[in-house]
Amino acid sequence: MRDEILFISDLHLTIERPEVTQKFVNFLKNRAPQAKALYILGDLFDTWIGDDDFSPPIKKVKQHLKALSQQGTKIYYIHGNRDFLIGQKFSQDSDTVLLDEYSVIDLYGTPTLLTHGDLLCSDDLAYQAFRAKSHTKEWQENVLSKPLIFRMLFARWYRLRSFFHKRKKSQTIMDVNIDTVSSVMEKYQATCLIHGHTHRQAIHDFQVQQAPAQRFVLAEWTKESTSILCFSPSGHTIEAI
Repeated sequence: MRDEILFISDLHLTIERPEVTQKFVNFLKNRAPQAKALYILGDLFDTWIGDDDFSPPIKKVKQHLKALSQQGTKIYYIHGNRDFLIGQKFSQDSDTVLLDEYSVIDLYGTPTLLTHGDLLCSDDLAYQAFRAKSHTKEWQENVLSKPLIFRMLFARWYRLRSFFHKRKKSQTIMDVNIDTVSSVMEKYQATCLIHGHTHRQAIHDFQVQQAPAQRFVLAEWTKESTSILCFSPSGHTIEAI
């Protein structure tokens, strides 16, 4: 009987990282079918310029996601800061369920909040301003109306720009704000939080409204190493891939 729930994020799949793509495909074929659900908490792809983009490895990834779903493993997806333009066509092609940016699930009796994690980095004011603008319907419709080749060039420019901007920012600014974490968990009445984005895999014990709480930060996927977060009725484990 399948009783495991798996959580992953920040694979940043791209044609330039074939080893990570193959690692993910192997995971979908060999490990994920043992679970009853897989939650992907954003940045599965390093960029996403629209559901009409069929450049590698998109088609391959969608095919293997759908194959996993057809084997009985439910797949859920929360947008990341790199692939927030993923839409309903991707959802249909890959047989995944798109969730809200903040989603609460009952994780074996524990109210658990799921999110990508970028919203928790509230000290990064420049990014939060861009995020607010880029998540409007008008901005997205304007971008997606452009020819595919234009969006490809824009994505390359944005990745380069993002790289140099990050080099200028402190590590503290790019990490979560603990007051934001606490207020969001209080708002959604959750005692457990699972997120990615920061690439700082860890388990943090703290308190929300004087009650015990936990924050799980998921690992980034690289060709050298990665891990997945596994939950079952008996508890949680960090499993190396």
